[in-house]
Amino acid sequence: MTGGQEVRPWSADALREGGFVGFVPLVAVQPSDVPTAPGVYAVIRATTASPVFLDASAAGRFKGKDPSAPADVLARKWVDGADVLYIGKATPGSAGRRGLRRRLDEFRRFGAGEPVGHWGGRYIWQLADRDELLVAWNATDEDASAVESRMLRDFIAHYGALPFANLRR
Repeated sequence: MTGGQEVRPWSADALREGGFVGFVPLVAVQPSDVPTAPGVYAVIRATTASPVFLDASAAGRFKGKDPSAPADVLARKWVDGADVLYIGKATPGSAGRRGLRRRLDEFRRFGAGEPVGHWGGRYIWQLADRDELLVAWNATDEDASAVESRMLRDFIAHYGALPFANLRR
């Protein structure tokens, strides 16, 4: 409960209760503010206004591929009432040097137009209000892939669909 009211599932308050921290603008997240540990992260939209989809993505062209999707595809993927638009994971990588700091920096840079390998979540960068989206993270000792899978299952159980920018489980 927050302020005597029940916390709405999949809201920023629910994520906070679940151990998420940060809640900073995704486009401005500073690597030094993010832990190097593995974990999961969520992109949150704080408004209930109908989304406006841009014709072209602001994201980078990784390996020359255009990350843009047709507006009708984006509209069909939209999950009404959901604050969480994307759930991602950050594993330690084979050399143990990846984690949340590096993954979120790649995601931010991809959205800024750099040709960075963060294809997952690319629909985020076709939202007109992408600069207002927040990112929160939760460093975990548990396997980040297992945590992400559990979160996606729970989201689907609640909304009947994957989050807007998640294209696969």
